[in-house]
Amino acid sequence: MKFSLWLPANLPWSDLLAAATHAADAGWRGVWLEDHFMDNTDEPNDGARGECLTQLTALAATVPGIRIGSMVLGNTYRHPGVVAKQGAAISDISQGQFVLGVGAGWQENEHRAFGIEYGDVPSRIRWFREALAIWKGLRDENFVDFSGERYTLEHASLNPKPHPSLPILIGGKGEKVMPRLVAEYADEWNFWSTPDQYAPKNEIFTAALEKAGRDPKSLWRTTQALTFQQPDGAEKAARMGRPAIGGTPQQLVDTMAAYAAGGVDEFILPLTSLSDVAKINDLGDRFLAEVAAHVS
Repeated sequence: MKFSLWLPANLPWSDLLAAATHAADAGWRGVWLEDHFMDNTDEPNDGARGECLTQLTALAATVPGIRIGSMVLGNTYRHPGVVAKQGAAISDISQGQFVLGVGAGWQENEHRAFGIEYGDVPSRIRWFREALAIWKGLRDENFVDFSGERYTLEHASLNPKPHPSLPILIGGKGEKVMPRLVAEYADEWNFWSTPDQYAPKNEIFTAALEKAGRDPKSLWRTTQALTFQQPDGAEKAARMGRPAIGGTPQQLVDTMAAYAAGGVDEFILPLTSLSDVAKINDLGDRFLAEVAAHVS
């Protein structure tokens, strides 16, 4: 199993650079940033929030030798053709280390605040399907003509092409449409989970790959959960309202083994609620030394 780090998007650039540089030196496989314009909390909502693609571009130019990715870009925020151009540029700057993580978009308050059309869930899924076709088409073909409900491309090209490729990661856990989208368009797949949640969901997505005639091993599978590395961490995790894990280092090693048995290729440690670089580095180092180093 591989391990990556999810860094806070609210850090000023000097702190984000320091945390990402430390992560690269420490041996993490990659670092990820979320794509939101504001917190999903009650008003007033004026907390710090960086812009994902700008931050990733800066990291691509300054922190070599580590994968960087978006976890995940909300499709509704930008035209997919423009995102493809941005992604290709970041891929080139990072020497092929960029992962284009994408999702349909879900956070209503930032759509309202920034005047972005939100739509209902079926609409956002249809728009996302169109965007996926555009991203894959521009990446893999010389020219793309596309006429859809929301997007239109006329003889568009992605030149220069990504270097050497541009993996597409889809973030999503829906069981009706999302497995088909992942099977058709994704190189990687991600959703929040505990081991008990991951295994049955993975079976559904694997079945979709097989139905599409695709080798299940061709999909890289990642997950994350709030992580409490402390003696009472399991009890604390149980009280969370979202996927969470915890316990002693050995308990977390066992949890990672359960993830691997369920089909996970890579665990992403989210430290997105922290703002102190020293604490981010310390928690990350402890996880690598006490947990990741003992997982096969």
